[in-house]
Amino acid sequence: MTEDAVSTVLARFKSETGETVSNMMDLPRNVTVNHLQLICNSLLKQDETVPYAFFVDDKEITNNLDECLDAKKKFSAELVIDIIYQEQAVFKVRPITRCTSSLPGHAEAVISVQFSPDSRKLASGSGDTTVRFWDLDMQTPLHTCEGHKNWVLCIAWSPNSKYLVSGCKNGMIMSWNVETGKRVGPPMTGHKQWITALCWAPYHLSPECRIFASSSKDGDIRIWDVILGQCQRSLTSHTRSITCLKWGGTGLLYSSSQDRTIKVWRADDGVLCRTLEGHAHWVNTLALSTDYVIKTAMVPQPGSNSEKTDDILAEAKKRYDVVVANGGERLISGSDDFTLFLWAPESSKNSVARMTGHQQLINCVQFSPDTRLAASASFDKSIKLWDGKTGQFLGTMRGHVQAVYMICWSADSRLLVSGSADSTLKVWDVKAKQLQGDLPGHADEVFAVDWSPDGHKVASGGKDKVLRLWTH
Repeated sequence: MTEDAVSTVLARFKSETGETVSNMMDLPRNVTVNHLQLICNSLLKQDETVPYAFFVDDKEITNNLDECLDAKKKFSAELVIDIIYQEQAVFKVRPITRCTSSLPGHAEAVISVQFSPDSRKLASGSGDTTVRFWDLDMQTPLHTCEGHKNWVLCIAWSPNSKYLVSGCKNGMIMSWNVETGKRVGPPMTGHKQWITALCWAPYHLSPECRIFASSSKDGDIRIWDVILGQCQRSLTSHTRSITCLKWGGTGLLYSSSQDRTIKVWRADDGVLCRTLEGHAHWVNTLALSTDYVIKTAMVPQPGSNSEKTDDILAEAKKRYDVVVANGGERLISGSDDFTLFLWAPESSKNSVARMTGHQQLINCVQFSPDTRLAASASFDKSIKLWDGKTGQFLGTMRGHVQAVYMICWSADSRLLVSGSADSTLKVWDVKAKQLQGDLPGHADEVFAVDWSPDGHKVASGGKDKVLRLWTH
């Protein structure tokens, strides 16, 4: 058969979920990605051009179709080639390149930093027993919140960005009004040891934004009403310290523990639904595929013009439903046994995949905002990338010279920032799986890092007691 006879191939476009959107068509083998974009947008009748990535047999087409065809497909005129299209984020986050301000003020190590869901404020918790709010427009201190008697170990913003809860080493939880910096309600006591995690009920389940959950080294989970300052429910079953807590979009709570298990609870009535087992050592960290969409539920997305509360609620529910449409909420756990597990925790106690490759304990895992990828950070100085649906290993990114403590995705899922014991932050290009930029500046270990939901800023804090803001 001559080369000319197969200079075109029979192809059809399919969505990630397997729906065929076109009849078979003859495409030139050298058709470029740009041409595929035009064809796909026209087939889907898009009003405005939407960017897509295209795959054949799980291989991304980066230049033209021909490079993804194996010999059998190249020299057969009868085979039909399925081109899978994936929608990409419309906006692009620019890589962070420089430190715009150093914010001194804390008298001890900065243990946690978090941007508010609306990206307008920044909060930090420190070993100096204070919680601080920072004004991002002026890049100056806003409020210093005092009341804790010991290290502030964790903080969590309410979905409407109006409240922040903080938990300390004494087991006390406090709630703060972000506008005034004053405490809301009485201190919440009940945990017998230090607070290990805090998380709010998702906005689409609890639009009044007053219910949150806490976990502790004492092995208990407590659900609180922030206005009344009262514990509504206590969940007990773990036999060791709880390390991480997530509140899923169907009303399930997921808790990981040093007892080597992950437990799935119904938040409404406290029933223990199932226990996920498989790890051989402490489970340190959890990530939900819906983390980003739950965190930014009240933030209007690019292109939407929802103003009324009903609209925002409907939009939040819709965005959540889109993310879980293909297989429900997914959970990844990382452990001291050097492995990760991927779970479909709403329906099964068996893992979807066991993910191996790290040489030391795993202390942070995060799904990308579009849920297609997951990244894990380890004491082995590396960051690994995984397929968010199958758990398949995709690559390793090396560059840090000491343990990587924390990672955070950019809102468009194209970049990743990491903080390390080597005192640097690094920005990674996920597609190329390589270092995009080095961000030196801290004088000691970097414990905490966060990328603002709007993509414009990164905040970091650590042992040198200084908060740093970075931008492009």
